[in-house]
Amino acid sequence: MNYKTNTVQAVEEEKPNSLKPRYLEAVTRVERLHRRLLDLIKDEFDRMGWDDINSTQAMMMFNIGDKELTAGELRSRGYYLGSNVSYNLKKLVDANYIFQEKSKADRRSVRIKLTPKGEEVAEVIDELYDRHLESLEKLGGLGNNDFDGLNDSLARLERFWVDQILYKL
Repeated sequence: MNYKTNTVQAVEEEKPNSLKPRYLEAVTRVERLHRRLLDLIKDEFDRMGWDDINSTQAMMMFNIGDKELTAGELRSRGYYLGSNVSYNLKKLVDANYIFQEKSKADRRSVRIKLTPKGEEVAEVIDELYDRHLESLEKLGGLGNNDFDGLNDSLARLERFWVDQILYKL
């Protein structure tokens, strides 16, 4: 294929009814929304004067909640989206936000759970979400039906991406 053919093909793909611009916008928006959520959490912690953890670590603690799990489960369950889970866990253990102990069943495995200090962080995020919910529909114009459709679409997109990986489509 030559440049001219590629250019014509690219222009055809960008027609108003093309799926490509919508798909690319959705992918970009998902990434940007995650960053904005982390910014919201950082802003909340800045107001409280908390600066010994970052928003990614705080989200990890919120997602752990009252569960006890392994580091591997953090990633497999989607509780941590980064690539350096060991680094963040070590920082949180050192700062007394997370308690870890060797599993009784498998001594090679380390179980983690929140300390009372970590539970406080999870509670702050939970309260932040509750404040958002008080005004989300009124100020944001988003209600149950909006989120039902959004979550359904995001779940289907996630399933599509997982299938691409699993079945090398």
